[in-house]
Amino acid sequence: MVRRQGKGRHGSDAQPPTRSFCGTLRIASASFAPLELSNINMTNGLAVSVLDLVSMHPGEPAGSAIARSVDLARHVERLGYTRFWLAEHHSIEGLACSATPVLIGHVAAATKTIRVGSGGVMLPNHAPLVVAEQFGTLEAMFPGRIDLGLGRAPGGDFQTMRALRRDLHQTGDEFPELLEELRIYLGPPKPGQTVKAIPGQGSNVPITLLGSSGFSAQLAASLGLPFAFAAHFAPEYLYAAASLYRERFRPSDVLHKPYLIVAVPVIAGETDAAARRLFTTPQQRFLRLIRNQPVELLPPVDSMEELWDHLERVAVETKLSAAIVGSNATVKAGLEKLVSETAADELIVVTDTYEHADRLRSYERMAAVANELGVTA
Repeated sequence: MVRRQGKGRHGSDAQPPTRSFCGTLRIASASFAPLELSNINMTNGLAVSVLDLVSMHPGEPAGSAIARSVDLARHVERLGYTRFWLAEHHSIEGLACSATPVLIGHVAAATKTIRVGSGGVMLPNHAPLVVAEQFGTLEAMFPGRIDLGLGRAPGGDFQTMRALRRDLHQTGDEFPELLEELRIYLGPPKPGQTVKAIPGQGSNVPITLLGSSGFSAQLAASLGLPFAFAAHFAPEYLYAAASLYRERFRPSDVLHKPYLIVAVPVIAGETDAAARRLFTTPQQRFLRLIRNQPVELLPPVDSMEELWDHLERVAVETKLSAAIVGSNATVKAGLEKLVSETAADELIVVTDTYEHADRLRSYERMAAVANELGVTA
């Protein structure tokens, strides 16, 4: 099996910790019968994590969506997933993930061992000192369990950027300077440093750079940091960014070799047809997104043909072209292909279904498949 464990967060390989699990899973909110999981243990398989956008149903309060996210985090913790990351989006009807650090604290308090973090904090939206204080506080509360994934996108539209008090002339080119300032606040105090993050200074909260193009790939490579690529919405740049990251990687105190995480949509169902039907929920979401409509979760449909025109279909299918959808066997084949072509060290899975029970079951199937995957080191 491929080696997925390393020497801890400050070690030369900086691989994520994993956990073993043996037992029978019971989730009170799920409508299906308990699944025997005694043979599911991802410790020796492919490292797999979860990215959650805290999706809402039409007309439901945010609290209900957040409660589902907590339930999912507990569920995947028992399954042995490596980490649970929460996104940052602002002013998007249907997503309750605008206050990412608050959600991280809530999820971390409701779980015990799984790493919890941001996927990611959009650094240009925030003062680096505030981010350092927030994540330093989280690290103080949940030692060794907090991740800080950082992106440079706005996480919203032009008007939202204005409301966040962002400099409207920002291009993203200032991201390296903001990152350097943040790392100063999270690292050991420097001689003559007058402004300090308290808590935060010296916490060394692990940082991963997120991106959907070559910019963050090159920056992560030059700084010797882990890199997570957003193939769940920008799959067309995945292979170029992955190659760029590995080719230009420079060893650092954080990593001695590259560590690539790929975010990918996955829906695992009982059959290929059942999974494809569930997949019409995220397809409807992306369709509504390109129409500038709310993106709440909608029930699956038998066919998308009456819902989109040709150009919309092409746009949605392009954005979701990295999705792996099907039975366990189909998902396994898709994961093997993805890992073989990208040499990914870890996958972070995005699974959005209308029914919560279908989502829990998909992550169970994904865990079983990941446990079966093995490649030579």
